[in-house]
Amino acid sequence: MILLRHARSIANGAKTLAGRTPGVELDDTGRAQAADLVGRLAHLPLAGLVRSPLLRCEQTLAPLVHATGVEQVVEEDLAEVDYGSWTGKELSALMDQPLWRVVQAHPSAAVFPDGEGLAEVQARAVAAVRRHDRRITAEHGDNAVWLLCSHGDVIKSVLADALGQHLDAFQRIVVDPGSVSVVRYTELRPMLLRLNDTGGDLSELVPKQDTGSDNPVGGTTGG
Repeated sequence: MILLRHARSIANGAKTLAGRTPGVELDDTGRAQAADLVGRLAHLPLAGLVRSPLLRCEQTLAPLVHATGVEQVVEEDLAEVDYGSWTGKELSALMDQPLWRVVQAHPSAAVFPDGEGLAEVQARAVAAVRRHDRRITAEHGDNAVWLLCSHGDVIKSVLADALGQHLDAFQRIVVDPGSVSVVRYTELRPMLLRLNDTGGDLSELVPKQDTGSDNPVGGTTGG
């Protein structure tokens, strides 16, 4: 599973918290990132594309959909965090709020005013990811490669789960706009294959063989 954070948006450039604000588009850098994604994924046989319903995710995947013809599935449970009354605010103005420190140090307890809690976000996102992974595996086999496009905090919460970390550690994970992280789900454990990768060919992610749930003692031996 390739977890793609949407490319850079106008809100990212303005350092505001877009949340679920409709109509937030990619900026020029983001459009270039979206176009570059086609080349980076050119040699991967994508079995499925799943995305958040928000426009910036739709625009990020548009060049890839055009190039591959792979059908998209829109998944509401991969939508951005509902930041409630924080939505649309400048990040610099939020740093003085008492809740900011909770989000940094104890995110599992953070609930945004008139919005949702980060624990709720993780629960819905992980459930959606596992559901789609089961569906795509059943349709295309254990070595199927698929991609989801979502948002920073949503992806970080999924990665924390994959790493077996408590949600309170998810601020140790960095996920930049346009970056990909890669997780392989196996019978016994998830395995993190890439984290916050922002450049280069990803063709080596094509599975050479089914390695099952075991990770070699001493580390992998390379391609």
